[in-house]
Parts: sequence; C-alpha cells; structure tokens
Amino acid sequence: MISAYTGKQVRQAEEPLLAAGLGDVLMQRAAHGLANAVVREFKSRGLRTYGAGVAVLTGKGNNGGDGLYAAAFLAARGMRTTAILTAGSAHPQALAAFEQAGGRVLYLSDAASGALVSEAVRADVVIDAVLGTGAKGGLRGSAADLVTAIADARAQARAEGFVVACDLPSGVDADTGAVSTPALAADLTVTFGAAKTGLLVDPGADYAGRVDVVPIGIEEHLDQPGLRRLEDADVARLLPHPARRAHKYSRGVLGVVAGSADYPGAAVLACRGALAAGVGMVRYLGPPEVADLVRRSCPEMVCSTGAVADNRVQAWLVGSGMGPDDHDQLQRARDAVTSGLPVVADAGALPALPDVMAPNVVLTPHAGELAALLKRLGGEEDRAAVEAGTLAAVRRAAALTGATVLLKGATTLVAAPAGDVFSQADGTPWLATAGSGDVLAGIIGALLAQEDSDVGRFREMGVEPEQRWAAVAALGAALHGKAGRAASDACSGGPIAAGGIADAIPETWGKVSMLSNAGVRKRNSHTLPLR
Repeated sequence: MISAYTGKQVRQAEEPLLAAGLGDVLMQRAAHGLANAVVREFKSRGLRTYGAGVAVLTGKGNNGGDGLYAAAFLAARGMRTTAILTAGSAHPQALAAFEQAGGRVLYLSDAASGALVSEAVRADVVIDAVLGTGAKGGLRGSAADLVTAIADARAQARAEGFVVACDLPSGVDADTGAVSTPALAADLTVTFGAAKTGLLVDPGADYAGRVDVVPIGIEEHLDQPGLRRLEDADVARLLPHPARRAHKYSRGVLGVVAGSADYPGAAVLACRGALAAGVGMVRYLGPPEVADLVRRSCPEMVCSTGAVADNRVQAWLVGSGMGPDDHDQLQRARDAVTSGLPVVADAGALPALPDVMAPNVVLTPHAGELAALLKRLGGEEDRAAVEAGTLAAVRRAAALTGATVLLKGATTLVAAPAGDVFSQADGTPWLATAGSGDVLAGIIGALLAQEDSDVGRFREMGVEPEQRWAAVAALGAALHGKAGRAASDACSGGPIAAGGIADAIPETWGKVSMLSNAGVRKRNSHTLPLR
C-alpha cells in the first residue's frame, strides 16, 4: 500500500535527523536518488546518457540544493549540465559541488530569458527544482514568467525531452494537490522520504506524472498517513473469495433500486457490474418495463416487487438512472439508506437522501454532483471549486454527511467521515463514457454485499473497522479502473463502452487474485504435493 503524507508531516519526520546534524546526509541521499531516477528514465526510453543535455531550474532553498547535487552526479556520468538559477542565488555548498563537477551556471534576467528558454527546450531532460514542500502560493515574478515561457515553447516545439520534478512540481501544494499556475507538468516526480499527499490527488496528479519515492532515512519517524492507495497486492488481499461450501445466499445478496423509463439502461449496467463482481444474487426492484429489460439482458437477475423492507438482502445499490420525478424509486432509495444495511448511493438518489447518514453508506458523486451536495449542506463550492480542490471537497462532504464519499474522476478519492482518504488512479481516460459510473456502483454494491463482520484482513493492512467502508469503496474503484484498462488493452488501447468494462471484470479479478493465490500455494506447498 502506498502511504502519502503532508509536507508538515515530512518536515516533522526530518527534525530528529536535522537536530543530529544529518541535514547534508539527507540532501545527498535525495540527490543521489534523483540522479539515479533520471538515469533509469533515460534507459527506459532507450536514450544514451553520455553527452545528453540536462537543464536544472533551481530555487534558492533545499529543493534547489537537491537538484544541484543531483546534476553534479549526472555531470560525473558525462552529461552536459546547466543550472538556471531562478532566484539569483542557490544553496552554496550544492552550487559549489555543481560547478566543481563541470556544470554551467546561468542567471535569470530579463535580457537573457529567451536564451534560457531555448536552453531548457533543447535539453534532453529538464529538472524542476525551484520550489519544495514548504512553498505556498506557487511561482512568482520572473521565475513564473520563465516557467510559462518554457512550457509554451516546449509545447510549440513538441520538445522530445522529458521533465522530472524534484520532490514535487513547483506550484503543486504538497498537502492539498491544489495547483498555483504556472506549473511545469512533469513526466516523472521523484519525491523523497514518502509520497506527498498533493501528488496523489487532482489536480496535482495532472502535473506529477509517475511518482517515484526515494527512501532517505526518515521513514520510521513518519506519523499515520492521511492518504493511502491500494496496490495490486492489496487488492488481491481484500477481494472476497467464497468458501468451499458457499452457496448463493452466503456469498451475499445485493438489492438494486435503479433505472427509470428515461434511463432503463442504467439499471442494466449496474446489475451487470454487480453480477460480474462476485455477489451470489442480485435482486432488482423497479418499474415493470425496466425490470423486463433487466430480466432479458441479465437472465441471472431476480426481479422483485414491494418495498425495501420486504426484500431480504445484505446490501443495497440505489440511484443509478433515476430522476427527481421517480417518486417510488426515490422512496425506496431513502428506505434503503435508513435500513442500517450497507448502501452505495449513486446519481439520482443523492439529492433525495437525508443530510446525515452512516459510514456504511457510500455516496458516489462526480464533481458536479458533489458541488450540488455541498451547496445543499450550506457550502458555496461550484464544480470548478471542487475540481480545483478535490481532497478538501471530498473530506468536507464526508464530515458533513457522516457517510463515506467517493468522488469519481481521473483520480478517484474515497473519504471516510473521520477524514481518512484513499486515492485510486488505476484506469484509463476511456473510462469517461456513459454508463461507466453505473458499472462502478454495481461493483461497489457487490463488494458491500459480500462484506462480513470479520475485519481482520483490514486490521492487518492498518485499516481500522470504521474505515473499512472507504477501503471497500477504494477496492471497487481499483477493480473498475483495472477492468476498464483491460477492456481498452484488448482493443489495442482503443475506446470502450460501459458494457465492455463489466465484461472485463471477471478476468481482471482472476488475474489480480493470482497474486494472492500464488502466496497461498507457496505457503502450503509442503502439504499439497504436485501430481
């Protein structure tokens, strides 16, 4: 599991080492890790390092020092290194080491700005080492003008070189992921000691590219993370597996209240997502004409009538494809949320739900729906504000409602009411297609229906029982993203429809589960000899 921390947490973890006089050691470790990451990136792209051009955009603080020391290491490998000092000064020891290694130093001035831009555009790699984790408010003055000019010139020239951010892209807030433009989008961010929260949430993730964490010795001093991301091994551990004597009821029954005369397909896609995600039975409640379509599309479905209280299930999915005039369906959605059972509530149900709910209710809005929810609860955020501060918005919604809130997007965030957050970015942009969210709701609903009272596997991963609903929702987001990517890969990276996501779930589930099963087979190999 990837754990992410705020800039303040990282600085606090550094304090004991700094007090012991190890500040230069930390900087050398960071710089060495950055230099090695740059070399690996060259090799992964099939490029030679000897004679390659390196341009380092350098600030006056420790972040600039990291960049200069790294450039000195690269110069020792035969690379042509140029430092562009954006503040007129730099970390003195690092600058001396850089010059001793043969690096060239250029100073930012209006007269030389055009030449500096050309230097950065011609470089095989640009290292952004202007601002570090303690910076607030982004680039200013001539440094901001330079970065703007470099970004524009690189885009116009379609520069072949790549950009590496030192610790985090300048202008990205380490704590929130908010971006103060201008900011230079990185292909790779090499961050030190721990992933910074702002790199794993939007819009900061738009500028971070791939994130490579370099250990520098502060890790044992870090506090509890504020944000986590499930990796493949975590997904494999959390996916439910039926016992040998399982039956359809013990595997969980999911009730689905979805669809309408206007959007009957939403119910079908939600049911298809649920059926593909391991649940033992799916029971549909809705208008007869929608039930008929669901039955014809998914013959495994059980279509029922009556009220929520009349149907025995382990969890509910409500809201997909419902509008404000679907009064019977909306009443069923409200009844499901107040039933005490786990619920995933999507789309049309969100405006009709109570203001305060329980943590086992998972709300799944997109940015516009989350803005509407926050306004209903007294906030002033519009969609643009939510998209500019996704982490703050999803945490605020979870705290106000008491529910678990999943904010859909390129990076999907899941917040527990206590403030703990999961961040998943497993998918492909082709997931942005009509019905994709309905399939996601079906996956999460199926996982909720399969969730039992055994919280041991969550505790083993450092997830407390009250946070497990957020972990289950993050698990659903990860499975949805991986299935979407698999569906696109099956057509050589081409576009997909929502139905293709549902079709890809079983094979995706199986491939991820192999990670867990391989470990079980290895542990039990002495009792299960091969035949």
